[in-house]
Amino acid sequence: MVKGLYTAHTAMINEEHRMDTITNNLANFNTTGYKKEGASQQSFHDALLVKIKDSSEWYLNRRLGNMQPGVKIGESYTDWSQGSLRETNNTFDMALSTYGFFQVEYTDKAGVTSTKYTRDGSFTMTKEGTIVTKDGDFLLDSNGNHITVDPIQDAYIDRNGNIYQGNNQLVATVGVTDFEDYDYLLKYGENYYEAIDGATEVPSQAQVLSGYLEQSNVDIVPEMVNMISIQRHYEANQKVIQTMDDSLDTAVNNLGRLQ
Repeated sequence: MVKGLYTAHTAMINEEHRMDTITNNLANFNTTGYKKEGASQQSFHDALLVKIKDSSEWYLNRRLGNMQPGVKIGESYTDWSQGSLRETNNTFDMALSTYGFFQVEYTDKAGVTSTKYTRDGSFTMTKEGTIVTKDGDFLLDSNGNHITVDPIQDAYIDRNGNIYQGNNQLVATVGVTDFEDYDYLLKYGENYYEAIDGATEVPSQAQVLSGYLEQSNVDIVPEMVNMISIQRHYEANQKVIQTMDDSLDTAVNNLGRLQ
């Protein structure tokens, strides 16, 4: 009986984690370049039950079979599929045609500067001509430097990420990179990713599409369907716990009571 309570409890914890993942996806439906996440589940290893020191069995140990103690939260994963493109006609709005990341110089609250990676290409130009994110972080060029253009001249960005001004004069090349294994990328926050130990950068094959933004790859309808399914599973396990609680109450308080 107690085993059933534990199994239902672990199932509810797992469904709660899945719900958190889906609600985060839905909250980022309009976030540029956002990649949806998923959650997996795993079963605990079966435990072998053994009857020990039973006088009716001449005190011999006897196997009773395996017990499945429920499920546990598995690994979270990211869906790296391409989101749809939205045309903006803004020169410094950029999207990548395939896998890859823009390189951004990020400074945290402690003043520590590091390179982060993002699919969010909604960049803008400051009055000084520096290309930055909407949060003010610097877009880096292919050499890891800030990109600065003449703010009073028109700019053009080709598919290779080259920025031209004036008489087709090359000003800078947008820094785009990719990674050999995305398992070595962690979501950092603010729509950024950071590379951890073991990450290997490789040249990106992506084209830079100026005047476009990549939308999130979250599909609302499947996410809503999954949310309803999770709610039903959670409620079913609640009912299991309530039923077992009533049965335990009867067993403890009523069975064997002298009339």
